[in-house]
Amino acid sequence: MKYNRVLLKLSGEALMGKQKFGIEIKRLSQYAAEIKNAVDAGVQIAVVIGGGNIFRGTKESDGVIERVQGDYMGMLATVINGMAMQSALEALGIKTRLLSAIKMEQICEPYIRRRAVRHLEKNRVVILGGGTGNPYFTTDTAATLRAIEIGANVILKGTRVDGIYSADPEKDKNAVKYDAISFDDIYKKGLKIMDLTAFTLCRENNLPVIVFDMNRPGNLGKVLAGEEVGTIVNF
Repeated sequence: MKYNRVLLKLSGEALMGKQKFGIEIKRLSQYAAEIKNAVDAGVQIAVVIGGGNIFRGTKESDGVIERVQGDYMGMLATVINGMAMQSALEALGIKTRLLSAIKMEQICEPYIRRRAVRHLEKNRVVILGGGTGNPYFTTDTAATLRAIEIGANVILKGTRVDGIYSADPEKDKNAVKYDAISFDDIYKKGLKIMDLTAFTLCRENNLPVIVFDMNRPGNLGKVLAGEEVGTIVNF
């Protein structure tokens, strides 16, 4: 495999599958199977999942729930998704650890960098919930921060689109796909792939990002093997 330690970032919305809310077991199981194959191939994997399938903070509050409160609710949603992924992986015989930036001793371990790294070294899938533990930061930023802390080779951003396009391919048939693109080009073109804080962290730490279609079976393994799948963002 080209990469031996990765941070896999999944959106909460992706877990909905064809549903409008919550977790579709079929999609959850598919993702777990893809991760299992990677672990069996010797790759160390940490996973960060968003919480948009449960709660999207201020986008759903309509001014009733303040930003800070809404962000904390979103962080709790990521832990729920993390618990679901943990169960799906363990059902396949994969050892896991769920760590959270917000202490919930009855459910998961507190996030400690050295502990997370040790779990990876023991070939356990480390699921990182609770975002950064602070409001005003997205799960993209949390994923980037954790990837840097654990020494990941790359961030793999699994989406339902097969890479980065010049426009939304679901809305614009003339959108052009990039096989590779730089941080500067993303910034100049105004492409919204990750929030600017996350991209800046990646750029400053020379951490590449690969955006690919996680819903296509086998794609994760192809990315890990170094095949040209999706779009790579180099810095």
